[in-house]
Amino acid sequence: MNPRLFLDVDPRELHLPAERAEGADPAKLQRQIAIYGNSTRGMPVIEVYRGSDGHLQISNGVTRATRVAKLLPGQTVRVEVLDDLRTPVGQWPTVGDKLP
Repeated sequence: MNPRLFLDVDPRELHLPAERAEGADPAKLQRQIAIYGNSTRGMPVIEVYRGSDGHLQISNGVTRATRVAKLLPGQTVRVEVLDDLRTPVGQWPTVGDKLP
């Protein structure tokens, strides 16, 4: 197992997983915006995988990444790289591609 790796990245650049290729669930996003607004205080780290092409794909945190990208453009978020994949992920849409 690799040591824990944390990065600060622009959430718009994170790639969506296949099962969430359409982006954040609109109802869940609205709930998060209503509860947390544009605050990132206490927000859990977004978990990602690094593809063989170097791109990062979200494993857990699509809605959180979308909320920050939408309400705080240009602000970075903390991500934890869980593992390196043997396949590229850059072909999947990014959070920025699917912003509501």
